[in-house]
Amino acid sequence: MNGRYPFLVSIPHGGTAVPPELRGLVNLTHKEIVFNSDPYTRRLYGFDDAVEAMVDFDVSRVFVDTNRAPYDYPPRTQDGVVKAVTQDGTPVFRKGQTPGRELIGTLLQNYYHPFHKRLAGALDTRPIEIAFDCHSMLPKSPPVRMDAGRPRPLFCLSNRGDRNGRPTRAGGLVTCPPGWLQALARSFQAEFEGEGQVAMNDPFRGGFISVAHYRRRRIPWVQVEINRGLYETEDREAGEARLTELRGRIFAAITGFWDEVSG
Repeated sequence: MNGRYPFLVSIPHGGTAVPPELRGLVNLTHKEIVFNSDPYTRRLYGFDDAVEAMVDFDVSRVFVDTNRAPYDYPPRTQDGVVKAVTQDGTPVFRKGQTPGRELIGTLLQNYYHPFHKRLAGALDTRPIEIAFDCHSMLPKSPPVRMDAGRPRPLFCLSNRGDRNGRPTRAGGLVTCPPGWLQALARSFQAEFEGEGQVAMNDPFRGGFISVAHYRRRRIPWVQVEINRGLYETEDREAGEARLTELRGRIFAAITGFWDEVSG
């Protein structure tokens, strides 16, 4: 034993970089890019030497979203692997400058596929027993979603199932055993008792990363979403302390779950 937990931690949306291929085309300020990414997820889920593998991504999800299918892009979809609009409906690119198929192909080749190869490589070469795809979510559903304005839970844990982690139909796919997801939810609820709800598959059911890599290797995957209201504040010093505290509590919840199901 090397002292590490047998976890793969994926942090696909923590980056804020603009690919050089897109310079001069972008309609957003740096502040808007950060807001529409998953700020601070590298801090919150950066468990480093305590887990078998971590894979993160430098590019903002606005420009290359590794949690979307590689064939979902404008004009077919506005919220695909390359975004046409932000969460509040702001155009990502200057008028007439939305990338076409050739440029999107270059972005996929240079950034998207290498990220997924890193995930696959970790799953193929490391003793991984469960993978966590780690994200943050706005306190309320944004304007572009059908449930706009709806308050969100403290955490959302997803395996593509129903609100109890079970398949939505007979024989339906779930990326993690329902009993495991329920145990993980209990562990988070105990760690954050009295602070808010820990939900399963609501409002998110899990995205492309967890489904694609579960299908390939059948190693369980859970998508984890933390409510940004837990840590976003105007007080920089207080925010830094809160991030450090939350990182420890999230790790305690995940490892507590693992000690229960693997014992």
